[in-house]
Amino acid sequence: MNVIINTENAPKPIGPYSQAIKNEHFLITSGQIPIDVKSGHIPDNISEQTYIVLKNIKSIIIASGYKIQDIIKITIFTTNLNKIHIINEIYEKFFIDNKSLFPARSCVEVQKLPKNVKIEMEAIAFKK
Repeated sequence: MNVIINTENAPKPIGPYSQAIKNEHFLITSGQIPIDVKSGHIPDNISEQTYIVLKNIKSIIIASGYKIQDIIKITIFTTNLNKIHIINEIYEKFFIDNKSLFPARSCVEVQKLPKNVKIEMEAIAFKK
């Protein structure tokens, strides 16, 4: 049975989708873009955008009753793979600060993302 997950601590969907779906042991988030929930602001630089995306994913994970440690897969979409070293710095710190192993990951360069952001991420979490 699928359960729709929505939290006010992450950006509201900008289309016909849910923030996440929980199905038995799995939680699958929709792609999250770097919209600051409190201000609605989208920062210009990739490091701040990466931080906000991870913060939004964390909010959804926590609201669903999961932990960062339950994330088993992340997919990253970015408009510039030349900035991967900056993305990796923020990404690494996020998982280390949350005392988590690094999940499996894919990273893909795309031409364009919603609202002209530079990064979008989606996550899959699992717990029994």
